[in-house]
Amino acid sequence: MLLAIDCGNTNTVFSIWDGEQFLCTLRTSTHHARTADAYFTWYSTLVKHYGIEADITDVIIASTVPRVVFNLRVFADRFFGCRPLVVGKPECLLPQPPRIDEGTVPGPDRLANAAAAFDRHGGNVVVVDFGTATNFDVVAADGAYVGGIIAPGVNLSLEALHQGAAALPHIDITRPDKVIGTNTVGCIQSGVYWGYSGLIEGLISRIKAEFGMPMKVVGTGGLAPLFDQADVGFDAIEDDLTMHGLTVIHRYNKENGSI
Repeated sequence: MLLAIDCGNTNTVFSIWDGEQFLCTLRTSTHHARTADAYFTWYSTLVKHYGIEADITDVIIASTVPRVVFNLRVFADRFFGCRPLVVGKPECLLPQPPRIDEGTVPGPDRLANAAAAFDRHGGNVVVVDFGTATNFDVVAADGAYVGGIIAPGVNLSLEALHQGAAALPHIDITRPDKVIGTNTVGCIQSGVYWGYSGLIEGLISRIKAEFGMPMKVVGTGGLAPLFDQADVGFDAIEDDLTMHGLTVIHRYNKENGSI
């Protein structure tokens, strides 16, 4: 079985893939000082709790936090006896290399999103990924990642607003009942929710205009269903897109003999 690991700036996600489906998905906070032993204690406890029998033979990692990769490598080697495939490293082959400025290194999560979007939707896709940052990933007709946009994440903006303005409380993002707020919380909720809805819709429109051809739009990440309620232009919502991309990249490397 394959253990796919997606390490973001806020959370690290582990998913067990049996070749046909994900058996479970586990989530922990990202911490660069977490050791291989600590990862295994957490992982094995939850797998046992869910009653999953998983014989892990392969591990693939996508990490936007370089400092955690070493301990994840040790985790894979010590407890599963395998050398993990790390997306973005030269030895990790991609179904289609990215076509971006020379010397630029795209985030591994964006490469995984591109692989997944092409596998499921056939290219000419915009992926809107809600994480610590809100990423717009543009995937060409042949499946290559060809660029995108990075905007501040929704929760990051809320935290900055709370820290930068002493009188403003910290709130959870939700869709407000009306646009014009009549109290402080309502005003913040409206500004963030409808402001980000306008940002998403506007950037999708500009990407399509610049790309010059019809494109599908796929939302992923925890807040994608919430913003889908604002009718920002998503054609599909897929909560496992990045993880699916890791299975696609792993399969491609298997088929081409690099692992």
